[in-house]
Amino acid sequence: MKIAGLASNRGRNLRHIADAAPGGAELSVVLTNREQAPVLEAATERRVPTEVVERDEGESRESHERRIVERLSDYDVDLVCLDGYMRVLTDAFLDAVPTTLNVHPSLLPSFPGTDAHEQVLSAGVRTTGCTVHVVTEEVDAGPVVTQEPIPVYEDDDADSLKARVLREAEFTAYPRAVRWFAEDRVTVERDADGDPVDVAVEGDVGGDFPERRFVSEERAASLRYGENPHQAAALYVDDGSEEASVVDADQLNPGAKGMGYNNYNDADAALDLVKEFADPAAAVIKHTNPAGCAVGSDLADAYDRALRTDAKSAFGGIVALNRECDADTATAVADSFKEVVVAPGYTDSALDVLREKKNLRVLDVGPLGEGDERFSERFTEKPVVGGRLVQERDRQSPTAEDLEFVTEREPTDEQVETMLFAWQTLKHVKSNGILFATGTETVGVGMGQVSRVDAVTLAAMKAEKDAEGKSAEGAVMASDAFFPFPDAIEEAADAGIEAVIQPGGSVNDEDVIAAADERDMAMAFTGTRCFRHD
Repeated sequence: MKIAGLASNRGRNLRHIADAAPGGAELSVVLTNREQAPVLEAATERRVPTEVVERDEGESRESHERRIVERLSDYDVDLVCLDGYMRVLTDAFLDAVPTTLNVHPSLLPSFPGTDAHEQVLSAGVRTTGCTVHVVTEEVDAGPVVTQEPIPVYEDDDADSLKARVLREAEFTAYPRAVRWFAEDRVTVERDADGDPVDVAVEGDVGGDFPERRFVSEERAASLRYGENPHQAAALYVDDGSEEASVVDADQLNPGAKGMGYNNYNDADAALDLVKEFADPAAAVIKHTNPAGCAVGSDLADAYDRALRTDAKSAFGGIVALNRECDADTATAVADSFKEVVVAPGYTDSALDVLREKKNLRVLDVGPLGEGDERFSERFTEKPVVGGRLVQERDRQSPTAEDLEFVTEREPTDEQVETMLFAWQTLKHVKSNGILFATGTETVGVGMGQVSRVDAVTLAAMKAEKDAEGKSAEGAVMASDAFFPFPDAIEEAADAGIEAVIQPGGSVNDEDVIAAADERDMAMAFTGTRCFRHD
């Protein structure tokens, strides 16, 4: 896609398009009607040819445009892009060149003309943006290709609004439109006279992963700091979310400090884990990893068994419960230092206990819901520099019927139950992740290792050193991805593991299964992995 860019001044959008090369598009030439236009120097720096065609005194618009068309005829041009080109074009130009685009600094048809920002502020609207449209003889009236909105803030003036519309809207929308043209996805419909009347973009549809996404969120709080004291931070809330969350949870301990960035991050991870289970469950989280998790006969039992996985690491951690917190559970939680406790409600007697801890944040997230209601938000997001990753949440929940038993020894019904519990918990452990479990409680967790064997070693070490009244002897091991070699199985057998659940799918599966058979271990394949990288 070869572009002719026309500008009368700086041509900042043209410079941005030249640098971004959307869809592989290139500027063939930059033409201006002003001899001293700054865009000329910018184009020269980018080794883009330039042309100057000033309008002579008394010259008609049509004559001037014919000279421009003649000058452009020396270049290979598929698309014309205007950027602050301060001339109203006639059919003498538009009929002689390929489709011509312009970007206007408002959401047309609102606020056309040269003073769009002043009009926006005078009207008192709270959203503006930009519009990329096909150029016609009627100013700012051609069919729209795409738009990009931005908020208008109380302290905006024309200058601040102009700068933000350029950077946040125009620098996004104009390259998008050019990319669509470069990918041959745009159809410009024309009337009998050849004038453009409509635009259709192939693939610009909705669905789970639409071509475009607009995210609007309100700042709920300015946080004390980010992950570290030298980092500023804020919390934004999605008012459209209906899932129980820590973002809009009520803080029931008035004397406690406000929630910080790490508190929210860890509390979110803890709540996400206990939502996995229908029976009473408790989790203790440290740095978004489970220090322990258990399902019990009641909440106090679940918390006790979760805590005893690694009470040392639980110091200063986050506790999440999937039932209303009662006095017995609250007493156990308050027995050692915790930063936050999250639950779908508290009894009055539980609050009396927890409020004795001055700096314990007590969050009430409200009812978790039943079944799929617990996970009404289908997607998760992770900002990266220059963009955002979006994926479906890992909602896999295998049953015994989903497992493939691949060893000579089959697991017992109790071991299968433990495998399924371990898998649901392991989904919330950073990769590479290994988890040891017995019954429905964790025994040792090896998280975030670059070597799967090291993760096994860590889980075994934690089980031996830090688990109170627990042992890896006879336990089940869960792995979030396949074992590429038998060495991790050998390491697990030495620790006392008797059954393994893993995805399978390695080219060395036969060797791994043989290693398990040699040690009389049972092994099940899930057929899917459960990586978690953030």
